[in-house]
Amino acid sequence: MKSRNESLIRLKKFQVDEKRRAVSQIEMMIADFERMADELDQQIELEHQKTGISDSAHFAYSTFAKAALLRRDNLRNSATDMKGQLESAQDALAEAVEDLKKVELLTEREHQRADAAVAKAEQAEMDELGRMRYLR
Repeated sequence: MKSRNESLIRLKKFQVDEKRRAVSQIEMMIADFERMADELDQQIELEHQKTGISDSAHFAYSTFAKAALLRRDNLRNSATDMKGQLESAQDALAEAVEDLKKVELLTEREHQRADAAVAKAEQAEMDELGRMRYLR
């Protein structure tokens, strides 16, 4: 019984750790996407200053700036999509933590019941010894 409960707790802890890693990876990806988008913003601004043209509809607008704008928008869209995945991953993590707590509580209750049964048996033995001494 003990090894089954311990194995179940280890499994639940492993699942919680995996969910934490997934949340952490998604958070890092979002941060990377946002950082790269910010860097592209700076490069686009430098290109605007260098060429003197900031209207993307202008016929002489920089092809580098057009490509950087597209890339920046794609990065921001990806970050937004990843935020949805992050929420799902955080929900899964919260559920895994809750499952772990349930298993730990059940295991603790089983230990308390076993301890109570041992204490009851010991008390019964002591009562019997006391009764035997009284009868002598």
